[in-house]
Amino acid sequence: MAENRKGTDKPMDARRFAALADAYGSALHRWPQAEQAAATLFAESEEGRAILRRAARLDAILDRHHVEVPSRTLHGEIVAKAGVPLRQGRHRRLWWLGFGLAGVGLAGAVAGLALVTVVTPDAPSDHYVMDANATSFGDAGPDADTEDL
Repeated sequence: MAENRKGTDKPMDARRFAALADAYGSALHRWPQAEQAAATLFAESEEGRAILRRAARLDAILDRHHVEVPSRTLHGEIVAKAGVPLRQGRHRRLWWLGFGLAGVGLAGAVAGLALVTVVTPDAPSDHYVMDANATSFGDAGPDADTEDL
C-alpha cells in the first residue's frame, strides 16, 4: 500500500516514466493504478511524449510478431524427447550416489587402518618373524633337513 501512495505523493521524473514505459508500454491504462495520475501529467510534457513515442514503436513491433503453431510432427518429437534428459539426470544422480558410497567406505577403511595403527602396541623384539623360506610346517629353505619331511 505504501508503494501505491508513493507514486501519487510526488511528481514523476523522466527516469521513472521511462522505466514504466519500458515495462508497461505506451498505453497508460496498462500502467499501475497508483502511477497513472502522475504519468498522465508527465506525458503532457515534450520529454514524456518522446518517451511514449519510443514505447509505441516497440509496442507496434511486438504486436506484429506472431509465432506459428508447431506441426504435429514437431510436437510429437518434443513430447517424445521430453523425458530423456530427466532419465539421464536420474542415472547421473545414481552414479554420484555410488561414488559417494564408495568414498564413505574408503574413508571408513582409512580411519580403521589409522585406528589399528595407533592403538595396536608394537610387537616385542623377541617375536619370531617369518621370512620368505618359512612355512607353517617348518623351515623350507635350502639348509632345511630333508629327514623331517
